[in-house]
Amino acid sequence: MLKRYLPIITWLPHYTHRLAGADLLAGVIVTVLVIPQSLAYALLAGLPAVVGLYASILPAIAYALLGTSRTLAVGPVAIIALMSGAALTEVAAPGTAAYLQAALVLSLLSGLMLTAMGLLRLGFFANFLSHPVIAGFLSSSALLIAASQAVHLLGIEASGFTALDLVVSIGGELGQTHWPTLLLGLGCLTFLVAMRHYGERTLRAVKLPKKLASLLTRAGAVIAVIVTTLLSWWLGLAERGVAVVGTIPAGLPPLSLPPLDLSLWRSLLIPALLISVVGFVESISMAQMLAAKRRERISPNQELVGLGGANLAAAFSGGMPVTGGLSRTVINFESGARTPMAGLFAALGIGAVTLALTPLLQHLPIATLAAIITVSILTLVDIPLVRQTWRYSRSDFSAMAVTIVLTLVEGVETGIISGVLLSIALFLYRTSRPHSVLVGRIEGTEHFRSTQRHETETVSHLAMLRIDESLYFANARYLEDTVYALVASRPELEHVVLICSAVNLIDASALESLDAINARLEDSGVTLHLAEVKGPVMDRLKHSDFLDDLTGRVFLSTYAAWQELKRAPRD
Repeated sequence: MLKRYLPIITWLPHYTHRLAGADLLAGVIVTVLVIPQSLAYALLAGLPAVVGLYASILPAIAYALLGTSRTLAVGPVAIIALMSGAALTEVAAPGTAAYLQAALVLSLLSGLMLTAMGLLRLGFFANFLSHPVIAGFLSSSALLIAASQAVHLLGIEASGFTALDLVVSIGGELGQTHWPTLLLGLGCLTFLVAMRHYGERTLRAVKLPKKLASLLTRAGAVIAVIVTTLLSWWLGLAERGVAVVGTIPAGLPPLSLPPLDLSLWRSLLIPALLISVVGFVESISMAQMLAAKRRERISPNQELVGLGGANLAAAFSGGMPVTGGLSRTVINFESGARTPMAGLFAALGIGAVTLALTPLLQHLPIATLAAIITVSILTLVDIPLVRQTWRYSRSDFSAMAVTIVLTLVEGVETGIISGVLLSIALFLYRTSRPHSVLVGRIEGTEHFRSTQRHETETVSHLAMLRIDESLYFANARYLEDTVYALVASRPELEHVVLICSAVNLIDASALESLDAINARLEDSGVTLHLAEVKGPVMDRLKHSDFLDDLTGRVFLSTYAAWQELKRAPRD
C-alpha cells in the first residue's frame, strides 16, 4: 500500500552513482533552460515573475515523491497560466494582494481535486476530453496566448482573455507603440525562430559535436535572456521606457496559507476543475509517450495524486497551478534524466537561483519573455491535424471547430466546456442509431458479409442482422424499429438472427427492448435467435428471464445458425 502512494520507494533503494550522475546533469540543464519559462508563465497569468520560480521548487519536489513518471518535469505551463489568468481576473484585479491570494486558492482547489480523483481512481474521466477537442483547445489557446504577448512586444498597455477583447484593446493602443521595445521583441523573435529551425544545422556545420549543438539550440531562450539582460543593463533600457522584470524578491518560497473565503472558493470551483482536467490530460499524454519509449509503466491514478500533491505544494509555497510541461519534460528526457531525482535536482537548482541570483534578472526585458512564450506556444497550433480531422470525420471536426471558435471568442472555459459537451452529444447521437446490416454467406466459406457490399448466399425465410454497437438506453428503441421494419417488409420471414459479435454491453433498457422484440415477433409467427454472444454479455443475460422466454436459440457462431435455419421454410 505504501509503495502505491509513494512510488519513490520502488526506485530509490536501487539508485546508483551512475543514475545520480545522469540525473544531476539533466537537473542542471533543466534549471538553466526553464527559469525564463517560469518567469514568463507567471507574468502570463498576471502574477509577479517570482511566483513562477516558487511554483518550480516545492511542487517539483512533491511530484518526485508521489509521481510515477521517471522523466515528467512539473511546473508552470502556458495553457494552465492562461486559464489561471482568465479565472483570476474574474475575482480580483491583477497586481493586487487579493489576486495573489486567489491564485493560492486556485492551486489549492486544483490540488484537492486531483488528489481526490486519484484516490477514488477517477482518472478515466479525462477520457471524456476527445483528442480533437483537446487539439482545438490547445491550438486556439496558443493563438490567444500569442496575441496576449503582442502587448508586451509592442510595449503598450492592453489586456484581454478573448480574441475580441485583445483585438479591440490592442487596436486602440497601436498608436502608442514603443519602438525600442518592438525592435527588441522582434529581434528576440527572429533569433528564437532561427535557432529553432536552423540552429542545430548551423552549429553542426561549424563542426560542433551533435550533443553540444543540440544543447545550444535548446538553450536559445537562455542565450536571448542573457544577451538582452546585458543590453538592457548596459544601455539603460528601463530608463528609456522598455519594461523590465524589475526587482525579484530573493529567498526561498515563503509559507503561504490560502484564504478560507467560501465565496472565493465557490467562484473558483469550476475553473479549478477545468484546470485540473486539462493539466492532467496534457501531463499524462506526455508521461505515457516517454514511458513507452523506455518500456516503463506509469499509473494514471497515481499521476493524479502526484499532480495533486504538486499543486498543494504550490498553494502553500506562494506558487500557482502547475502540471507536467511539454517543453521542460522533453528537455529533461533528452538531457538524460533516468529517475524523478532529476526533477528534485532541478528544483534545488531553481531554489538556489531564487535564493541568491535573482538580482541578475532585474534588467531582463519583459519583451524577451513575451518572445520566448510566443515561439514556444505556437508549436501547439496543429494545422495538419485540423485538416486531417476535417477529411476524416465532420462530426469530430465540428466539435474541434466549436472549441476553437468559442475559446477565441468567449474564453478558455466556455471553449473547452462546449467542446466536451458537443463531443458527448455527438457520441450519444452516433450510438443512438447503431449501424446494422443484413448479412449473407460468402459462397463456399463460413464467412458472412453485408448483402449490399458482396455477392452472398441468402434464403428468403431467414434474416441475419448484424448489430455493430453495444445496446443501451439511447439506442434500444432504434433497434426495435429496425427489426419491426425488417419483419414488416418481408412477410415470408420465419427466423431472425441477431448477430451480436460487436455487442459488448446490453443494459436494462436494451434488455426490455429485446423482450419486446421477442414477444412481438412471436405474435407475428417469427422466431428470434441470437448468435456470437460474448461471454460477459451472456453472463448477464443468464441473470434475467430473457433466455427462458426466447423463442429461438443462442448459436455459438453465425455459421452454426445458418446451417440450422437455412433449411426449407415451414408450409
